Amino acid sequence: MNSAHTDAPLAATFEALLNERYSCRGFLDRPVPRDTIESILRIAQRSPSWCNSQPWQVIVTSAGATRRLREAFQSPEAEAEADAGYDIPPPAEYRGVYRERRRECGFQLYESVGIAHGDRVASARQAKENFKFFGAPHVALITTDALLGTYGVLDCGAYVNNFMLAARSLGVACIAQAAIASRARFLHRWFDIPADRQIVCGISFGYEDPAHPANQFRTTRATLADVCQWIE
Repeated sequence: MNSAHTDAPLAATFEALLNERYSCRGFLDRPVPRDTIESILRIAQRSPSWCNSQPWQVIVTSAGATRRLREAFQSPEAEAEADAGYDIPPPAEYRGVYRERRRECGFQLYESVGIAHGDRVASARQAKENFKFFGAPHVALITTDALLGTYGVLDCGAYVNNFMLAARSLGVACIAQAAIASRARFLHRWFDIPADRQIVCGISFGYEDPAHPANQFRTTRATLADVCQWIE
């Protein structure tokens, strides 16, 4: 670990967790013990929120429940795909630097799994791995109260981040998936989620497969100069 915080152990630990966390796209077929999952949830529950509203509700699937949901997503009837739709609208468009960063990440993924540039068939096949949860044994589905609007979603974003960092601290890998939220209407029926709750995203999690090619790359980050404006 290359950290400038040798005299601040908490900062060094936090930086190490951020550096260790990545979006895992290949999991081992090994469930996470219930007590480990509960530890992740307890740690993430300390996430800050607007007026301490704590708008997140979490549905966590066991290995068996994950398998049934995976099968439903892949069923010949493809009910989930036929009835696709978000509760919360996705980005209207990626422009400029956001488009560049998105493309860089996509190209890194495709290169890691041997998909040639422009191979739409192979890229579509890889995209479907989202709905197999990349082989993860568990999914955490994050919902918010619709009446809390943007701030509820913002609070859930903080929760998602802390869930993934807590998981990493316990040796568990994760990937946050907006793709799962694109099947919101189906998921409302599957899990009997009330209409007044909105699906924010899913988090697929489990133990990473270190040999999986999709786990070999790491995305870049913008420099401070790109994101921060100093006012004296």
